Amino acid sequence: MTSDDTARPGSSRSIETHSSLSPDRTEAVLGLLAEAARSDGQQAVSEQGRLQLRGGPRAGVSHLLLSVGDELVGYAQLEDTDPVEAPAAELVVHPAHRGHGHGRALGSALLAASGKRLRVWAHGGHSAARHLAQVLGLTLFRELRQMRRPLADMDLPEPVLPEGVTVRAFVPGADDGAWLAVNAAAFAHHPEQGSLTQRDLDDRKAEPWFDPEGFFLAFRGEELVGFHWTKVHAEEGLGEVYVLGVRPGAQGGGLGKALTTVGLRHLAGRGLATAMLYVDADNKAAVSVYERLGFVTYETDLMYRTET
Repeated sequence: MTSDDTARPGSSRSIETHSSLSPDRTEAVLGLLAEAARSDGQQAVSEQGRLQLRGGPRAGVSHLLLSVGDELVGYAQLEDTDPVEAPAAELVVHPAHRGHGHGRALGSALLAASGKRLRVWAHGGHSAARHLAQVLGLTLFRELRQMRRPLADMDLPEPVLPEGVTVRAFVPGADDGAWLAVNAAAFAHHPEQGSLTQRDLDDRKAEPWFDPEGFFLAFRGEELVGFHWTKVHAEEGLGEVYVLGVRPGAQGGGLGKALTTVGLRHLAGRGLATAMLYVDADNKAAVSVYERLGFVTYETDLMYRTET
């Protein structure tokens, strides 16, 4: 959520809602997101949200386009796919058009579309976004930390795997179903990660950054028990602990630590300068593990929601 909340009279704006976007509209939204990212220092819409811009309609996903005249100046995405949680949204206003109440207009449209049951991300937690959340009557609900550490001086020993566990690279197509099942079980408590589908996995496999050699699977016999999917952000020289999961019942015994080491050694071997990861601030155990590995908080994403 990147915007403002100061309404000014006489604004000539309209908001259209679409279940999917044409290629031209998709490119316009991506251009808007790129301009905002250059100004704000990070993306206002998550990777999942950007993937959902393409490929036609997706169940539960809608796109709100705010225009002034014929010019696109704001965008919001609403995802209503969680059977329990309120619909989740992200929104952004073009940097050159802030200060005119467009963010508040988009936020009000999201509240109306969601029946006033809404969760909204504020990536980076900027003060303007925090203020807009307050104006819309939203309260802080979740804090997601991005943590980083240098890779160059990271002295990582050989990983020690639990007895009977082996690790190999992901094989696209052959391993999809097993991975989706273990991912869903490992992240049953996590509304975004735990709900990934085959289509979501296919979207990621089609991205230029996808590299199965950096996607590590841990097996006990024929059973998949854990994984560490790494990601390389080539332009920024960053390696990411993209997703790390262990199947319930296979936790303990050092598998998570070993998989973390496998992935970090892979990223360091690619010559990357820095490692990054995302972790919920209230996951004290995970935060502690990463801090012991030398990771420190780099920036924070905040999620706000209506009172329930």
